[in-house]
Amino acid sequence: MPFDRQDLLNAYQEYLNFIRSSPYQDHARYIFPFFEGTYFTYRKIDVLRIVTIARAISSNPKYLDIGCGYGDFLNKTLRYIPSAIGIEKDATIYYRLKRPKPDHIVSLPIECMTQPIDVAFIGWMEPGVDFRPSVADIARCIITTFDQGGQCGVHGGCEYEEFGYTRVAWWRTPSWIDVNHELMNRYYTQQLFNDNTLRNSLIGLRSAHNLWYVYVRDENLKDKINSSLMNWLEKEGPVSQTEKFRFEHILDQCGFQNNIRLPSMQTSDKLWEVQFD
Repeated sequence: MPFDRQDLLNAYQEYLNFIRSSPYQDHARYIFPFFEGTYFTYRKIDVLRIVTIARAISSNPKYLDIGCGYGDFLNKTLRYIPSAIGIEKDATIYYRLKRPKPDHIVSLPIECMTQPIDVAFIGWMEPGVDFRPSVADIARCIITTFDQGGQCGVHGGCEYEEFGYTRVAWWRTPSWIDVNHELMNRYYTQQLFNDNTLRNSLIGLRSAHNLWYVYVRDENLKDKINSSLMNWLEKEGPVSQTEKFRFEHILDQCGFQNNIRLPSMQTSDKLWEVQFD
């Protein structure tokens, strides 16, 4: 639902105060995700995986980021797919805060999009909103992220099998809620600051991990994506050590290292470990 104008302005003022006064400005993307980041957590390797998948489908893929907000994740993708565009239905988020809306972000409902696209990326669906049928009408490949803690907000979940898609691969990352809680406990809750035992016990309770699913309809595309993604993963280990975004150090400090298994996880898979179906 649309934000109340005054609530939005009040929150934005708090965000500006944080940016001006905090010694930990990189924390802003996990404390104020609406203004600074996204409602999901990612590393550069997530962007490079998505680029690999898109290029497996086409040398010049038509890529659409649905519900892109201010374009945090989309802007990272644009470095590799210059023709990528985003949709943000509520354009008032730009005008109320006097931010210029980039040309590569359009303001309209996904239901108005009819042109076929190669890859649709969905990082967030508002609770109670289900635009999956509209996405399924136009996309050859769908990449979606959703919180395992149940924040997808639709009764059927965020999966696309009911629309004729097959899951190709998936991986797990921490959710921004996981990171936010750890930042609060580590830096902003004084009584926990020097209590490692208590802080470690809270770490063990984290369970709102984010799942990234890759879907296709065409069996031939599945084979192409599998092959390209497997080839990329052979190179990813060394790349993940050198190709990083600045804010990734926060994930490491909070205990969300690449390829680590958290105590709270009920399976043997690790964070950012790709599983193939």
